[in-house]
Amino acid sequence: MSKNIEGLDNINEGECKKEYKNKKGIAYLVKDWAIPIVLAIFIALVINKFIFFNIVVPTGSMIPTIMPGDRIFVTRVHNVSNLKRGDIVVFHSDELHKDLIKRLIGLPGDIVQRKMDGSVYVNDKKIDEEYVANDGGPTGVFVVPKEHYLFFGDNRANSYDGRCWKQPFIDKKDIMGKARIIIFPFKRIGVLK
Repeated sequence: MSKNIEGLDNINEGECKKEYKNKKGIAYLVKDWAIPIVLAIFIALVINKFIFFNIVVPTGSMIPTIMPGDRIFVTRVHNVSNLKRGDIVVFHSDELHKDLIKRLIGLPGDIVQRKMDGSVYVNDKKIDEEYVANDGGPTGVFVVPKEHYLFFGDNRANSYDGRCWKQPFIDKKDIMGKARIIIFPFKRIGVLK
């Protein structure tokens, strides 16, 4: 014994096709495609602005730690007082009108001296810089102002950094993030030190 389900026996095939076609219209596209795409773009922008971003390094100023062409995963810095000497940091240079990546050498209030033999003293104490390659380049004494930071490249002989700039110090407001991991090329994947 078969039962009629109410309403099904009164719909003809043409009405079914019309109903299906309407579901494929603008409302369907907005609901099923546009909203998720806009939401995904919004989430990506928020993550990029507040959590992390990645960069491609164009020069050899950080060799051997970072090579030209390396893609680096960078976490945003929201509290610059958490940065430590030796961190690799991405910042904006107003003088050069571009974003740079260098090693943090001088914190606010530090007296940094780069000697002729390539050694670096911070507050009269020599710091260990095992990451430095091709030592050379400018020397000098740098007194780091309040709320500013001093950066050098690891490839000292070939790095245009705080030792060379007219204004050697970077304001804390221009610090963007701390470099964490090389994510490409695959053969160089690893945590930065």
